[in-house]
Amino acid sequence: MNVENAQRFDGKYAPNSTATFYGNVVITQGTMKVTGDKAVVHFDGDQNVDHVLITGAPAHIQEMDDSGNLMLGHASQLDYDNNSGLAILTGHAFIQQKGRGEAHGDKLTYNTQTSEMTGVSGGDGRVHMTFIPKPKPAAAKSSTQPAKTSTAAPTSANPPAGTPAHAGSAATPQGQH
Repeated sequence: MNVENAQRFDGKYAPNSTATFYGNVVITQGTMKVTGDKAVVHFDGDQNVDHVLITGAPAHIQEMDDSGNLMLGHASQLDYDNNSGLAILTGHAFIQQKGRGEAHGDKLTYNTQTSEMTGVSGGDGRVHMTFIPKPKPAAAKSSTQPAKTSTAAPTSANPPAGTPAHAGSAATPQGQH
């Protein structure tokens, strides 16, 4: 995981610690990119990134899945679990999967490893989803005209009717009719 941009940093890189980045924070990992006003990176006992909590007005996430589909999302808060690949978007959450659909809700969870998504409403709110059907393959155009007949010369494998298959062969000796 790379912090590519921040205006300020507090914390240390140590077991079971946190590091906080402020101001136009940009974090990348593979094809995933998250941005926000503030990011708190949590390290586990082995000093590996455990999860990252990003806040903003709003916090953003984007990722290209293995099939080349772009996912875009934003919310007031984004909690990314580095071990499970789950991105939990909370507070006016929105996720769009290009060519597949979109979701709005108080809390949306997106699995960056499987591209699966779940949604939860808050209070009396609702989860809204739009599904985009896959485009149908173009159907072959049918013609109302009869098929054209072939004018190709007959081949030796298919001689015209009444013509000996092999002139001069043992089956039809020359000179005999």
